[in-house]
Amino acid sequence: MTPMPPTPPTPAEPPEPPVPSAGRTADPSGRPSSAAPGPTAERPERAVPRANGVVGVGLVVADSAGRVLLGQAHDGRWELPGGKVDPGEGFEQAAARELAEETSLRVAPGDIRILSVRIDAKSGVTRLTAAAVTASAEGTPAVTEPHKIVRWEWFAPAEIPHALYAPSAGVLHTWRPELAPALPPVSPYDYPTATTGTGEPGTPGT
Repeated sequence: MTPMPPTPPTPAEPPEPPVPSAGRTADPSGRPSSAAPGPTAERPERAVPRANGVVGVGLVVADSAGRVLLGQAHDGRWELPGGKVDPGEGFEQAAARELAEETSLRVAPGDIRILSVRIDAKSGVTRLTAAAVTASAEGTPAVTEPHKIVRWEWFAPAEIPHALYAPSAGVLHTWRPELAPALPPVSPYDYPTATTGTGEPGTPGT
């Protein structure tokens, strides 16, 4: 019997190009190429914004004699009424709310003037503080948050203690620039929004 000639080998099929992974496309050579991630591939660090600043208000409360209300904290330093501004809240509304919460004094937001906006980033956190003033507060100051404030006391401008929290010192500096030599150093970034002064006769800004 005549042996059959050997069957020639079947040619191998060319390999299929790799399937691109999500967010990547293939170039003509079959190699995946980088592309911008799709809308569903947002990086986690961008998904949730991180707060990098604090927005607050400090309120100079002046009585009929021109004295200023300050509260003494447990570490011995003094501060003005005020605090953080809630989302959607105006500076005047925040100042009136904080005053009532901290001292029981009452004032209408319309009787509060915003003198300037101060910016300070020395502590590593950008602080934006509105400097506000009113001479229309009603009532008697009371310690409503004893875990924060030991007492409230009225001071003549020339007798304001040097031991002040920086935001309060900045607001007082805006209110009465001539007090600067007696106040702690403050940030120079002050953006006026109104003429300074309490609005009362005999004070700057009238």
